[in-house]
Amino acid sequence: MSAEGAVAGRVLVVDDEKAMRLALRGLFQREGWEVETAADGAEALAMVESAGFHVIVTDLSMEPMTGMQLLERVRRIDPEVGVVMITAHGSEKLAVQAMKLGASDYLPKPFDNDELRIVVRRVLENVLVRRDHRRLLAQVQGASGADAMVGSSLAIRRVFDAVDRVADTDVTVLIRGESGTGKELVANALHWRSRRRTRPLVAMNCAALSRELVESELFGHEKGAFTGANARREGKFEAADHGTLFLDEVGDMPLETQAKLLRAVQERTIERVGGNAPIRVDVRLVAATNHDLEQAVEAGRFREDLYYRLRVVEIVVPPLAERREDVPLLVAHFVRAAAERMGRPVKPLTDAALRGCLEHEWRGNVRELKSAVERALVMAPGDAIDVDDLFPPGPGRAATKPAPAPAGDAATFREAKEQVIAQFERDFLQEALRRHAGNVTKAAEEVGMYRQNFQQKMRELGISAEATGPKRS
Repeated sequence: MSAEGAVAGRVLVVDDEKAMRLALRGLFQREGWEVETAADGAEALAMVESAGFHVIVTDLSMEPMTGMQLLERVRRIDPEVGVVMITAHGSEKLAVQAMKLGASDYLPKPFDNDELRIVVRRVLENVLVRRDHRRLLAQVQGASGADAMVGSSLAIRRVFDAVDRVADTDVTVLIRGESGTGKELVANALHWRSRRRTRPLVAMNCAALSRELVESELFGHEKGAFTGANARREGKFEAADHGTLFLDEVGDMPLETQAKLLRAVQERTIERVGGNAPIRVDVRLVAATNHDLEQAVEAGRFREDLYYRLRVVEIVVPPLAERREDVPLLVAHFVRAAAERMGRPVKPLTDAALRGCLEHEWRGNVRELKSAVERALVMAPGDAIDVDDLFPPGPGRAATKPAPAPAGDAATFREAKEQVIAQFERDFLQEALRRHAGNVTKAAEEVGMYRQNFQQKMRELGISAEATGPKRS
């Protein structure tokens, strides 16, 4: 193998001449690249849709789909893939047009093998650099997304403590909780605080796939393994090699797949669908479910041996009903994050809206609260979010406003209102201080207050900067 071509890559050769396909396959395989071939544009498109490639080397003059038409359709499927055009003598104008449509480079026939090899390697390396950049950007965004685990209640602090204890290990973790509680955020935090943080975090929703597709998605498949498998495809295990694999809704996994997952966890090897060669993988496994797995085991819907393999460490994410004191913090966080993301001004909640948030059931947990706050930020006509913005009446139902205080109870209502506001202010300022490790000046700047006013409010609420540690995420 060429020392220059040591970088790994997947190349697709598209040409209607068999001799050319075979020649280019041999040339690129000597570089150590994985090579597939297609005899026409339609076959090539099917392969691109079912498997990822880094570079496509295609003839310009083909029938019935030309190389130019193939380029346009490939760009819609995968904008990042590199495309190298092989053109006939005298078609330089078409080659220039292809470059304008997104081709990476072109070579006229007859071409020199070394020149083609150098061109394809350069395109391949550029594609890999762009994909690495995108992956690192996604990792940074994912790491900041993990900071959405906001709260100061005892219930959520237990989750923080559990994450702190196990994140930097390879122990398998089972995350349990109702839908919408933020189980995926716990999985993110486990990955971004681990030694595997520079490698991929790959997620798979076991409930979103049919029984037929779940094994192919998890373990990959070989070319020809089933109808439509036009090329070899890596599964989630291989994609997560040396990183973390997050299996969401693992309780919905079919029994047959559970047996193969158990074997993969025990032996650290997998086999692609349609293949018989074991592939070694190094993956940290995190699973999540909102099902009662003990009941599923008793009913025969979930393997007991897999249950104990996944439940080495269990982290239970509490429903929002068990951490109501976190609601003001969560509301402030979601308003600020949504306003920044949408390029809109921050809108504070009125007293009635905040009281409505504290009293609402939130059966959809944190996810429902987040959606309500984001919708209200967009739809609220004024400079503040009122209760009607958060809980608009739908067809056939009344608005979920807080019930009015009975006549003669004005003092009781006022006291309750003052307590709610004081608690909100206390939690809000403490969270700002945590984010800046107790630095009052930076915390005040972030929330838009003068330092003196911030300190005065701290004194009123009994907040000590020295007692405020770094922010938990």
